[in-house]
Amino acid sequence: MSLTEAFLAEPSVATLTTLRPDGSPHVAAVRFTWDHRAALARVLTVASSRKARNLAAGSGGRAALCQVDGFRWITLEGPATVHDDSGRVGEAVRRYAGRYGAAPPNPPGRVVIEIAVDRIMKLNL
Repeated sequence: MSLTEAFLAEPSVATLTTLRPDGSPHVAAVRFTWDHRAALARVLTVASSRKARNLAAGSGGRAALCQVDGFRWITLEGPATVHDDSGRVGEAVRRYAGRYGAAPPNPPGRVVIEIAVDRIMKLNL
């Protein structure tokens, strides 16, 4: 496993940045999973959250996830979509439990944000 993959497997928190309808950034702390083979990052949330609404309001909005630990960091960026499909949400739940060692919360209206990562920036990995 590469240093980058090992870092992305640590049970860390990251920030997710999306754009509000007025173009200003919205930044939220999130837990996420990374699927190297599919180049896909997943974030569980609820449809009524600001981050999900930001992405649903635009067509093909972009998002950036940034995980930091001291002088090591990585940003995963790409087009993001919101899904309420039970298969996609279920896959996100499965991966979340694997990374964080426990099932995620299960609030009403749960959705998954999928980021098709097309740009990776990193330091010391």
